[in-house]
Amino acid sequence: MPVFFRSRRLLVVLCFACFALPVIAQSLNPQATDDPLRRPAPAAKKGRAHKEKDYYKKWLEEDVPYIITDEERRAFKKLSTDAEREQFVEIFWRHRDPTPDTEENEYKDEYYRRIIYANEHFSAGMAGSKTDRGRMYILHGAPDSIERHPAGGPYLRTAEEGGGQTVTYPFEIWRYRNVSHVGQEIEIEFVDSCGCGEYSETLDRGRKDAFQHIPGIGLTDQESMHMSSKADRSRDIETLGPSFFDNNRESKEFERMAQSVAMNAPPPLPDIDAATGVSHIFRPVFLPFDVRVDYVKATGGSVLAPITLQVANRELSYVNKDGIQRASVNVYGRVSTITGRVLQTFEDPLRLDIPADLLEKFKDNVSLYQQILPLRPGHYRLDIVVKDVNGDKLGTYGQSIVVPDFSGDDRLSSSTLVLADLIEPVSFHSAGPGSFVLGAERVRPRVAPSKGGPVVFASGQKVKLWMQVYNLVPNGPEGRSSATAEYQVTDAAGKEVFSFTKAVSAIGNQGTLEETLPPEKLTPGVYRLTVRVRDLVANKSIAPSAMFVIQ
Repeated sequence: MPVFFRSRRLLVVLCFACFALPVIAQSLNPQATDDPLRRPAPAAKKGRAHKEKDYYKKWLEEDVPYIITDEERRAFKKLSTDAEREQFVEIFWRHRDPTPDTEENEYKDEYYRRIIYANEHFSAGMAGSKTDRGRMYILHGAPDSIERHPAGGPYLRTAEEGGGQTVTYPFEIWRYRNVSHVGQEIEIEFVDSCGCGEYSETLDRGRKDAFQHIPGIGLTDQESMHMSSKADRSRDIETLGPSFFDNNRESKEFERMAQSVAMNAPPPLPDIDAATGVSHIFRPVFLPFDVRVDYVKATGGSVLAPITLQVANRELSYVNKDGIQRASVNVYGRVSTITGRVLQTFEDPLRLDIPADLLEKFKDNVSLYQQILPLRPGHYRLDIVVKDVNGDKLGTYGQSIVVPDFSGDDRLSSSTLVLADLIEPVSFHSAGPGSFVLGAERVRPRVAPSKGGPVVFASGQKVKLWMQVYNLVPNGPEGRSSATAEYQVTDAAGKEVFSFTKAVSAIGNQGTLEETLPPEKLTPGVYRLTVRVRDLVANKSIAPSAMFVIQ
């Protein structure tokens, strides 16, 4: 698998203002000529002051409440005359005009069209534009897909939700492939718990469960096996209860909260030239790329976070340099606290050189780039921009991440379970910080093509795994740990395909697992690998898992 290498040329610094690009996702509706929101501002006349005041109050509170920023709202409220307010409204829309040199304002027209659509399709005892679905549609347009359950009824929970069957209220899940200033693969869930057609946005995936408070029915997998009770659900932010596959639930819950805040906030304004008042709006073609973040214990209570980027070679642009096809990519990334304070940044100009006769075959593969950052345990935001230098493509990524705390000596824990296509020892002279280097091994992970999805291997390709185990309890005069690791692979139906158990090779209280799964036992299909580590001295165990696909 090709790996980007760093160029010595100066990196073109990518401005994060590209996160603030307004997205005009829908075509204009030529029929929407009767939209009351598009009426011109009434001329100021004596004796109509009260009506004028009501007009501008309605504009502020009903027309643009979702997109006006706090600074703009405060400035508008300080205006004292209708002439000033009328000028403010004109400038407000001009700053959002993607083509200020034309008479059309596509942003304004699209915004009005969305309000009309929301009122026609999402009303429920109130105007559709005031509902949660209407607000989301007005802010971000139509989702890329909608999972609809208009009548509720029998529902088989996903493994992450706890499994088991229940009955739900009507609900919908909206999915957005990419929202420039928020991130990729975003899911918004709406539940109609009153049965009145008013779908409310919820961060609690357990809210749609109609049997949630009825004892004995609608049980999860663990509840059916008497490993937990419905009372345990109250301890979960999402009221889902324990799950066999909830290792990263806390991280995902925080991520969902951060996404919800960003999705409901006014979209950022484009850059404005202070001298001309003209918007600078760069509208590149979207460059898709995938991101994987792993976590490995380091010294002094810190954690190494390998950030791996994967780009399909076919998405890049190539130029001929003396018979060599060259792709050039600029990468800029930053990690900030949840309050916005930037902790770390990284930037790299990357280059791929391919002989011209191998280009078409090369385009069928992907290329990887990795940056390993030391971080303290806690919640952060990761933002990444990738720009194709030779073409008009630019990709953005923004997600909340939760760095785990491995410092508790009494808690058995592990690094991320990494599925890789390459694990090899690193020479003594090459060991240390560097791309794909974890301790004494070079570990090249597979990156899932979709957020939260399984990683993909080709049929016959070796599936390798790497993981570290922490806080094992040493025993005996030599202070050696005693632990085992059971490797179990199940198919999509949960049926075991094979399993085997090995002793954990440990030094002190830490062990490293490296295995290669037998390719002859893995036919094309979807699989789950579970690694059950048992500390035989402390009588404790953990069981991280990962999904993968054989194509």
